[in-house]
Amino acid sequence: MANDIQIIIQARMTSTRLPGKVLLPLLDKTVLEVMIERLGDLKPFIIIATTNDGTEQPIVELCQRLNIRFYKGSTDDVLSRYFEAATHFGANNNTNVLRLTSDCPLIDSELTKSVIDRLQQSSFDMVSVGPHSGFPRGLDCCGFRYSILKNTHEQAKHRADREHVTLGMSKFQDLDCYNISAKDDLSHYRLTLDEPADYDAINAVYKKMGNHTHFSYQELVSTLKKNPDLYDINKHVEQKKT
Repeated sequence: MANDIQIIIQARMTSTRLPGKVLLPLLDKTVLEVMIERLGDLKPFIIIATTNDGTEQPIVELCQRLNIRFYKGSTDDVLSRYFEAATHFGANNNTNVLRLTSDCPLIDSELTKSVIDRLQQSSFDMVSVGPHSGFPRGLDCCGFRYSILKNTHEQAKHRADREHVTLGMSKFQDLDCYNISAKDDLSHYRLTLDEPADYDAINAVYKKMGNHTHFSYQELVSTLKKNPDLYDINKHVEQKKT
C-alpha cells in the first residue's frame, strides 16, 4: 500500500440527536478511540477533521493523547473542512483521500484497506463500501482523488453539497465509480451511532464479541446473524436524511 493516503474522519461534539456521541464511553475507552483502534495499522494515515466552534477541545485533547493528526475547520461546511484538512497535511493530485465518519465504532480495517487497494490499483475516481452495496450501515468508507475534492470544493454552492462532502462530486466532473459489493444484503443492520438506541445496540454487539476490538468482518456478520435480538434493539431508528 502506497503512503500517499489520507484517512480523514469527521468528528464534532455538536451532534443534534446525540450530543458528544464520539466521546461516549465504549470498552473503557471512547467511541472515537475504539474506531481508531479498529483501524489498526492504518492509524498513521488518520486525520481527525474536527470543528473550530469552541466545542472541539475534548476531541483535540484525545488526538493529542493518541498522537493523531487533527485539523479544526468549519462546523457546517464539512466540504471545506475536508479540503482544508487534506491540503494542510500536504495532499496533492497523487493523494487518495478516504472519508469516514466518527459515528462508526465497528468500522472494519480490512474493508477500508480494500477501498484503498482498489483506488490505488485502478483508474477509478471513487471507490466505496456502504449500505448501498449491501454492507451493514456503520462500515461506510468512500475513497476519492484529492483533485476531485479540490474541484468540488471550488465549485459547490448548494448547502447540502457542502455539508455532505461527496454528495455533489459528480455534479462537477464525470466520475468512474466502483462500489465494493457485500455479496449479500445486510443493509438492514444498523451499526452507526445517531441515537441512544444505537448506542445500546453497539454496546450489545461489543458484549457479544467479547468486549474487545480484534474481530473480523466475517466474525461480526456471523454474530449478527446468530443473534437477531441485536438487530431489534435499534431497528426503529430512522436514518438521518442527507
